[in-house]
Amino acid sequence: MTTKKSALWSFFSSVQLAVVLLSLIAFFAVIGTLVPQREAAVELAGRLSPGMFSFLDKMQIFDLYHSIWFFLLMILLAVNLIVCSLDRFPMAWRRFRLRPVTSDENVYKNLPEENNFQTTLESFRVKAVVADLLKKRFRRFESDDERGSSFFYAEKGRFSLFGVYIVHLSILVLIAGALIGFFSGLEGYVNIIEGRTVNALNLRNGNETLNLPFDVRCDKFSIEFYENGAPKSYQSDLTFLRNNQVISSGKLRVNHPLELEGFRFYQASYGASPEIKATLTVLKNGKKTMDKTIGLGEIFNLPGGEAVQVIRVEENLMRMGPAVKLVVRGAQEEAAFWVFQQIDKIREMNPGMVEQVPMFNPGSFRPYLFVLTGVEEKYYTGLQITRDPGTPVVFAAAVLLICGLMLVLFSYFRQIWIRIDEEKDRSKITIAGRSYKNREGLEREVRYLLAELKNNLEHSK
Repeated sequence: MTTKKSALWSFFSSVQLAVVLLSLIAFFAVIGTLVPQREAAVELAGRLSPGMFSFLDKMQIFDLYHSIWFFLLMILLAVNLIVCSLDRFPMAWRRFRLRPVTSDENVYKNLPEENNFQTTLESFRVKAVVADLLKKRFRRFESDDERGSSFFYAEKGRFSLFGVYIVHLSILVLIAGALIGFFSGLEGYVNIIEGRTVNALNLRNGNETLNLPFDVRCDKFSIEFYENGAPKSYQSDLTFLRNNQVISSGKLRVNHPLELEGFRFYQASYGASPEIKATLTVLKNGKKTMDKTIGLGEIFNLPGGEAVQVIRVEENLMRMGPAVKLVVRGAQEEAAFWVFQQIDKIREMNPGMVEQVPMFNPGSFRPYLFVLTGVEEKYYTGLQITRDPGTPVVFAAAVLLICGLMLVLFSYFRQIWIRIDEEKDRSKITIAGRSYKNREGLEREVRYLLAELKNNLEHSK
């Protein structure tokens, strides 16, 4: 029983397992980057056979970051990090707690010859120079006098012993934040027509809706196009209300989300609203009788009782500008014809066309003449709305990761011992050092101290 437990513990505490898990996570991340995910996978479905698409869908390739495979790798990595930390942390804690003896003579054994030198300066001045240098170079140092010798001990970077464990902790917190977002977060979509207000969204998974704790109104949707007709940029002016009182507002652009009360709003899509409006002026025998703004399919009555219905609205019919198609129904006759906004320009460029093509004659239903003064097309803005309670946890993980990496990469625990032995008319200075990593850095530190001591002692004479 003990052997099996030891084997299992060794398996999960191995660095090799961590390397394999991280490699697999990186591999899946590459697949998730190359293969369209979620809604974007619909386009790919048309290029694959139904059988292949069904297989990949069952394997959760199109929603990889929410798949059981990715979830399982995260859990295994978390277990590996926990076991690794528990297995190695006690040694780091003992090193952290250990307080070395200042006058420990064992550290001076087997030192290279260049780690000591002699000076004729008085011993008390030598001690002052050494103390001053250590005070500037290290956070703390200790000194002791024993049997005609003076001992100094200094250290730096003791907390760097925990750097790797802070990195481990940050990854565990990151995984926890991702899991919190996976199980407790939500994602939904909503389309809002300009000027309209909504207070619910359609959840991504299933046909359920969720009521928002506030209302969202799209005050204006703006879009710019390239010369070839492709959208250049677009944005939504949103206002958030509660009890008809404005609580926030902002401009929503692509890759510039808005956030309110834990909900984050993304500009996801847009489209033309079916609520297109045409403004008509009706003349009778050359005199204006009415102005009317009417939508597609709506009906209004002329002064004589005839019914007028808009059956089509075009922003650029046959490249001749905005136009509406009307059907006018009287008691004894009915007429269907197009009314162009730029009729005068059309007459100038195509003389006689209106008379030759009755369908383009805005006066086809006598004695009325219809004038199109404007076409107003509204857009709807498509919003993606998310709420991820794990975001603060992920932020905390990022802070921990930066702190841990700073300790691991830019700091290391080093200990320095300096011994001063009085010999007749001179003093012998010996320097020793110890570090659990970065031996080259420790050697540079010792060489620097030797050079600085020699220089400072020389200037003190």
